[in-house]
Amino acid sequence: MASKTRTFALPDIKNKIRRSALYKQEKLRKNKEKRIKNFKRKQQEADGQEEPAPKKVPRTIENTRIFDETVVDAQDEEVLNDEETDELAPYFRREFTPKVLITSSVNVKAKTLQFVEELHRIIPNSEIFVRRGYDLKKIIPEAAKRGFTALIVVNEDRKVPNGILVTHMPDGPTAHFKLTSVKLGKEIRNHGRNTGHRPELILNNFSTRLGHSVARVLASLFPYDPQFKGRQCVTFHNQRDFIFFRQHRYIFKNAKKTGLQELGPRFTLKLRSLQRGTFDSKYGEYEWIHKRKEMDTSRRKFFL
Repeated sequence: MASKTRTFALPDIKNKIRRSALYKQEKLRKNKEKRIKNFKRKQQEADGQEEPAPKKVPRTIENTRIFDETVVDAQDEEVLNDEETDELAPYFRREFTPKVLITSSVNVKAKTLQFVEELHRIIPNSEIFVRRGYDLKKIIPEAAKRGFTALIVVNEDRKVPNGILVTHMPDGPTAHFKLTSVKLGKEIRNHGRNTGHRPELILNNFSTRLGHSVARVLASLFPYDPQFKGRQCVTFHNQRDFIFFRQHRYIFKNAKKTGLQELGPRFTLKLRSLQRGTFDSKYGEYEWIHKRKEMDTSRRKFFL
């Protein structure tokens, strides 16, 4: 009578050393089979016997985002009509050159002042105003009288810049951002220096109606005609509702290779609110407010 060969599952083997050795053998065997299978498939594809396998797209939070009905195409007629009549339409019709006033909250410390100075270097045709306790409701109309088209206020908490308010004049809108991950230019290894040329502006991945509005708020801080000879570009990249800011210079190594040199600073913005008109904390009409408990119900839900 023939004896039956008894097989064991790896978890049934009590000896840890023996179980570990068998597990490694099994893993090597499966990897070898996989390599042989892939080699044969590539040979068949090269000989035309088999069609190339479709490239696998990894699942990410971005490509599995929850559907948002406000996502629009850049050439959507309804969006274009709305943008032709909003508060920032004169800028995009090139009826004026942006002039920006930059200030801070009261009694700020060194790092915030340095960040304000770097914003001044980044944004052409901008000026710094020392706050000295002046109320924003008095600063805004006075700045509008003097020809400024936008006001940027950098707020501070625990000696670190933690917020940015951008209000456009005379009719708004006003956007309030949380500010994080601030890294000044001098803190970036091998950083370059700003040459004062008007930079090229890159706005990436603002796909919803709200995203379009925020992108327009940021775009209208910069002159419409960049000086390409300066080879400088400013990027606002939206990813998962975090807006990453970078400034670079193109470096042409030879006729075929191009590199980037970071100029700094680096920082990250997250929209807290979008308000109609100029800043008014008491009577302002808000288009959108981030309510964390109500809105942050899923990691795959984005608003910009």
